Amino acid sequence: MVPSRAKIKEIALNRIERLFDMAIKMLHERPDLSQRYVEIARKISMRARVRIPGEKRMLICRHCKRFIFPGVSSRVRLQSRREPHIVITCLYCGKHMRKPLRRRC
Repeated sequence: MVPSRAKIKEIALNRIERLFDMAIKMLHERPDLSQRYVEIARKISMRARVRIPGEKRMLICRHCKRFIFPGVSSRVRLQSRREPHIVITCLYCGKHMRKPLRRRC
């Protein structure tokens, strides 16, 4: 019997959450293993066609797709010029990701 689409999405989200939690725990001891956990989580999300939750998505570099954690493998700065925003710099590839702080009306 094939599980329903909703059940597949629920299982995928649970596994993604668990893999990210394990990646954060293993970050200081085995950074290569935490990187692998995030790669597996991304593959699960693509296969099951499930979006990675927003707070977890910010832990993946948009350019090199590596696991970045604030203070360890990324730098986080607040910018107040123009529109206030957060700038996350990946220390692996050096690229910047910007996230606005205010919602547009």
